[in-house]
Amino acid sequence: MTNIVLAAQAAGGSGMSMILMMVAIFAIMWFFMIRPQQKKQKEIQLFQNSLTEGMQVVTGGGIYGTVKGIDLAKNTVDVKIARDVVITVDKSYVFKDMANTSLQK
Repeated sequence: MTNIVLAAQAAGGSGMSMILMMVAIFAIMWFFMIRPQQKKQKEIQLFQNSLTEGMQVVTGGGIYGTVKGIDLAKNTVDVKIARDVVITVDKSYVFKDMANTSLQK
C-alpha cells in the first residue's frame, strides 16, 4: 500500500486523486464482496425463521434430514435422519436442502 502512495506522489498525483482511488477500491469491494454476503446471510436467516415440520434440511455438519420438531425456547430443531433416529440441532446450523429443492422443480 505504501508503494502505491509513493508511486502516485512520484508521478505527480495529488492527494485528492489518491483519496478518490481509495474510495473507488472500497466501493468495488462493497459491491462484489460485502453486499452479496450480507444478502446471502439475510436469506439464510429468513429460511431458518420459516422452518416448519416436514421440511427437508441439511445441517452444518452435512447431515440430511427432515424437520420433526422446533423448540423456539431453546432455539433447537429436531431432525429425523433415519427411521427412528432423531437428532437435536441448534437452529442456526440448519440450512436449506438444495439437493432436494432442485429435484422438485
